[in-house]
Amino acid sequence: MSTADSPARIREAERFGREILPAVSRTFALSVQLLHGELGRSVLCAYLLCRIADTIEDDGHAAPDEKVRLLGEFVAALDDAAAADAFPARAAHITGDAAHVELLRRTDVVAVLFRSLPAGSRAIVARWVGEMGRGMAEFTHRHPDGLRIQTVEEYREYCYYVAGTVGCMLTELWREHGHVPAARYEALWSRCTSFGGALQTVNILKDIASDAERENAIYVPEQTLRAHGGSQATLLDPAHLAANRAAVGEFITLAWADLDQAFEYLLLLPRRAVTVRAFCILPLLYAYATLRELTRSDAMLRPGGVVKISRGEVRALMIAGLAALPSNALLRRLVAVVRARPFTPLPSSS
Repeated sequence: MSTADSPARIREAERFGREILPAVSRTFALSVQLLHGELGRSVLCAYLLCRIADTIEDDGHAAPDEKVRLLGEFVAALDDAAAADAFPARAAHITGDAAHVELLRRTDVVAVLFRSLPAGSRAIVARWVGEMGRGMAEFTHRHPDGLRIQTVEEYREYCYYVAGTVGCMLTELWREHGHVPAARYEALWSRCTSFGGALQTVNILKDIASDAERENAIYVPEQTLRAHGGSQATLLDPAHLAANRAAVGEFITLAWADLDQAFEYLLLLPRRAVTVRAFCILPLLYAYATLRELTRSDAMLRPGGVVKISRGEVRALMIAGLAALPSNALLRRLVAVVRARPFTPLPSSS
C-alpha cells in the first residue's frame, strides 16, 4: 500500500464510491449495497473500476487510438499509484454521462480503495478488470469507426470481455471470501460467464436505439440482420422495422437461454450465502422482466425508443426476490411468473 494511502484517505475513497454508485449503476447499485465487509468493499471497487473502463470505451468523440491508449494506461495504473494519481488529467477530455465522467475524473480515488483491498481480492480484481480493459481496447482497435458487430461469434467474444469477465471475477471473489465451498465452485465456474453475459444481452437489447444514436455502437450482428433482410445501416429505419425485429427476435431467444443459465448459477449458490444470493437475484429478476417486455415491443428499434419495467414492478420484485431467497422452489416459481406477466404483489387480505 502506498504511504500516501492513510486511513483517512481510504475512508474518503470508500465514502466517495458508495455515494457515486447509485448514479453510475443501472443494475447493481442496490445489489452491491447488500454485500458487507471486505467482500462488499471488493465488489464495490471492482464495479467502479469496470465502469471507468466502460466510460472510456463508450466515448463517441475520442479518437480510437486515444481510447486504446487510455485503456492501456488505466489497466497499468492498477499496479502503479503514481500512474493512478496522474490518470484523471490524462483522461480529462473523455466525455459522456455526467456521473460516469465524474467517476472517471476520480480514478485516483477509486485506486486508493483498490489498493486498500486484501491481497487476494486485489489480485482477482486486477486480473479481471485487466482482461476487460484489454478486450475493450481490442474491439476499439478492430472497429475504429464505431462498434459494428458482424457475427454471433464476434458478439459472444465481445460479451465475454465486457460482461463474462465480471461473472468470472465475482465467482472468484465468492470463493476468496468463503461463500462458495470447493465442491460447488466448478459447477458455478462453468456458468459464470452466462451470468454476466445474460445481463449484458438484455441491456444491449433494451438500449439498441440509444447505443446507436449516442454511442455509435451497434451490437446486433450485421450477418443476422442481413439474414432477415435488414442491415445495421437501416437498424432504426421504420421501413425496415419488420426485418430488424425478426433479427432481434433471434437475440431475444438467445437471451432467454442465457438468463436461464444465469438463474441456475444462482440456484447453485449455497443457501447460507444469503447476501451473495441476494446480490444475484435482483438483477436477474429485473432482466427477466425486461426481456419479457422486449418480446412484446419494437420500441428499442425506433429512434429515441426505450423499453423499461415500471418502478412499481422493480419494488415488487425486490421484495419478493429477497423473501424467496431461502427456497430454490420459491425462486423458480417467482421466475416463472415474471416470465409470463408483469409482477405485482398479491393484494392484502385485510
